[in-house]
Amino acid sequence: MKPWVGSRLQQTLIVLFAALSVIYASAVEQLNVAKLVGKMQSEYGEAAGKRARAWRNIIQQQQNATDQQKLQSVNRFFNLFDFVDDIKLWKQEDYWATPLEFIGHKAGDCEDFTIAKYFTLLELGVDINKLRLTYVKAVKLNQFHMVLAYYETPKSMPLILDNLDGEIKPAIKRRDLIPIFSFNGQQLWLNKQKGKGQLVGSSERLDHWDNLSKRYQLAEFK
Repeated sequence: MKPWVGSRLQQTLIVLFAALSVIYASAVEQLNVAKLVGKMQSEYGEAAGKRARAWRNIIQQQQNATDQQKLQSVNRFFNLFDFVDDIKLWKQEDYWATPLEFIGHKAGDCEDFTIAKYFTLLELGVDINKLRLTYVKAVKLNQFHMVLAYYETPKSMPLILDNLDGEIKPAIKRRDLIPIFSFNGQQLWLNKQKGKGQLVGSSERLDHWDNLSKRYQLAEFK
């Protein structure tokens, strides 16, 4: 009986430790959320704190969801924000805001919508290799635009998350967009069609991206 008792005790301790680990992780997350909400309220006002909490709630609640569910939740949340040009909002020609800055102002341009969706989906566990920030030409607007592309597999037709169109659609159905190039936190591609594109180097070649990544990392540790 002793080996069985020892084994049973060991199993009980393992289950107990696992449960305590979950409780501890949840408590730490709640403390982090409270700190973030306080910071956002201090810098941007009470409404910004509520948006930050809603954002973290999505990240907590969608951890075990499918990729499709995560795409829908994140796209729907950020598409409630307002489009405002960089010149009006930041007094700069081309400024890439961090997700915290975007949430704080509840406004930004197409890059800011796309960047916030990208980082949020990464935090939700979506594979970085499935996500591309993609520069396109918006035909109807006759101007450059940025969207987020999601590739289920390397050869899949991507799904497009866009602030101009709230519905997530396959790229083949977005005839109003002409792809130019795409990138993620690791690589840079040229896109001559609505598929995967040709790898041309590291995303570090994009100064805006390098600067944004550093600012976001610093903001997270403050």
